[in-house]
Amino acid sequence: MTTAPHAADNAEVTEVDTSARCALLLLLAFAVLWLVVSGVLALVNLVQLHTPALLADCSLLTYGRTHALQETAFIYGWAANAGLAVALWILARLGGSPLRSLNWVMAGTVFWNLAIALGLVGIATGDGTSNAWLHLPRYVLPMMLVAYGTIAVPGVLAWSGRRHETAFAAQWYGVAALFLFPWIFSLAQVMLVFVPERGVLQALVAGWFVQGAWTLWLAPLALTAAYYLVPKLSGRTITSYEFAALSFWTLLFVGAWTGGRHLIGGPVPAWIPTIAVVSCALLLFHYIVVALNLRAAFSGGGSTVMKFMALGLGAYVLGGFIDAATALRSVAAFSQFTYFSTAQTQLALTGAFSMLLYGAIYFLAPRITGQPWPSVVLIRAHYAAALTGTVGLVIALAGAGWIQGHDLRDPLVSFAAIAAHVRPWLLIATAAQAILLFGNLLLAAHLVRLIAAKSAAPAAGLFRPAPAMEAPAS
Repeated sequence: MTTAPHAADNAEVTEVDTSARCALLLLLAFAVLWLVVSGVLALVNLVQLHTPALLADCSLLTYGRTHALQETAFIYGWAANAGLAVALWILARLGGSPLRSLNWVMAGTVFWNLAIALGLVGIATGDGTSNAWLHLPRYVLPMMLVAYGTIAVPGVLAWSGRRHETAFAAQWYGVAALFLFPWIFSLAQVMLVFVPERGVLQALVAGWFVQGAWTLWLAPLALTAAYYLVPKLSGRTITSYEFAALSFWTLLFVGAWTGGRHLIGGPVPAWIPTIAVVSCALLLFHYIVVALNLRAAFSGGGSTVMKFMALGLGAYVLGGFIDAATALRSVAAFSQFTYFSTAQTQLALTGAFSMLLYGAIYFLAPRITGQPWPSVVLIRAHYAAALTGTVGLVIALAGAGWIQGHDLRDPLVSFAAIAAHVRPWLLIATAAQAILLFGNLLLAAHLVRLIAAKSAAPAAGLFRPAPAMEAPAS
């Protein structure tokens, strides 16, 4: 990361950005749309936890279906669209050439989001499955697999046709996410939906898919943004960069093996949860290296984008250590099947992934449009809402899980009493989710204003010069 760029490569807005404007903005527009939809559904879902009578007579929006709708809209709507947009842009910039085959991106984006819309209708009408992170009806899954492949094509071409032989950590994670998701997604379709496995094996495959979707897809997409933006914004080289490759391969080879921790105490061979516990311990190496590599994000000060990156990286590393702690059998006996597991999921998806992608969107959107964000105040307001909402949501759900786990160990405490004990915490979580939704609405309105702004050549001095240690065309 110490190569000095050529003068021509120092421009912050280049053909790499402008040529991909329509395709990337389409991905971002769909991403933010699904983010708002999932936020509304999440709010309804939380209200239903402490007020079960809400929509109890509406079969389309019962708790189970609302949860599946919210999860699907968030993962395949917001996370997939935003992650792909960021990964394609970064791979093009580090590759040094404009994205090719952008018509494939446009077509794939339309069909991907059409499949999500059809899938949500199917879930609401009873065609969904009971598999976590894979609630979509079987008739939209092949369309999504093909659509994802067409969107990923330009990213693979940017990697294979890069101008420089040297590759950077951001490229490793981006290409890995593009390649690995179709593999785990297609296997999950076959083994859970089209030719479902029976008995214990079905639970094993479901746990492997959920963990693989995080460690082999969503986490690499988020780290693509982190490894690109933190050194770029801080003006510092990546510390202990020689360990980054080991960290990358540790995540890929060990990460998916940690899914068995959710089966501790279940009707599975004892060695499966044991391997998961050991894998969680081994994966700590990855989280430690990420924290060392990107510790410049925590140096304080800087732009709001860097604050998003610091918050996301902090949540990512903290979540890794909490996963390792809850994988221990003594802790899992207390935390399993409680709201504490939900808090861990929110820490990963809302705290780590979303924060890193928010920062990346605030950085790349002005560069592909050639226009500055209309309001700095709205960006800071979104950061404040995201920070407050995420912290409040995770702490409230963790508190509810702690009380729930304690009460479940006491046979004298009834389920009605447990529900009453956790209700105040769920009310706090609902308020936190409302704050998150408000912040997401700010992002959506701000992005609409940016896209609607009159296109023009970027003004001189709109973007600061790139630091000297950045790679050419990065």
